[in-house]
Amino acid sequence: MSRIGNLPIDIPQGVTVAVDSDNTVTVKGPKGTLTQKVNENLTVEVNGNIVNVKRHTEEKPHKAMHGLYRSLINNMVVGVSEGYTIKQELVGVGYRANAEGQILELGLGYSHAIFLQIPAEVKVSAVTEKRSNPIITLESCDKQLIGQVAAKIRSFRKPEPYKGKGIRFVGEQVRRKAGKSAKV
Repeated sequence: MSRIGNLPIDIPQGVTVAVDSDNTVTVKGPKGTLTQKVNENLTVEVNGNIVNVKRHTEEKPHKAMHGLYRSLINNMVVGVSEGYTIKQELVGVGYRANAEGQILELGLGYSHAIFLQIPAEVKVSAVTEKRSNPIITLESCDKQLIGQVAAKIRSFRKPEPYKGKGIRFVGEQVRRKAGKSAKV
């Protein structure tokens, strides 16, 4: 029994959820509009301000999809009403970030700067204050897209365990290793 799939989704004020005949869910809200095609083995019902996802059989793949699509629809509802924000910091001497429009310029200690085109659905800003690490802020209503962009940015310079340099999420703890000098 899918416990996640059976939970109802509350629709906040100002958000509308519509289900088409081909099982496509459209969620509209103040932050934007998102759509998701739902598997034909599941049914999405909208009753007033509550959305329920139901499955037709008890087969294992249908149970797995039940929880998945319920979570996807819930993420869409939260995204169009509140939005998602991811903050990343660049830890390292000389690391810098600059955002102009939808292009993010990163200086990460390589011989050249990295220019990354950010999708139009994601708002990006980079802040550099004196005596602190540069911080990149990503904002969007699409949780999957913002996570994908954040993972791409992080992949340019992952945090390394010896000095802790690299791109990390704000508040993330990086496990540090002692290195050669700790050998006895």
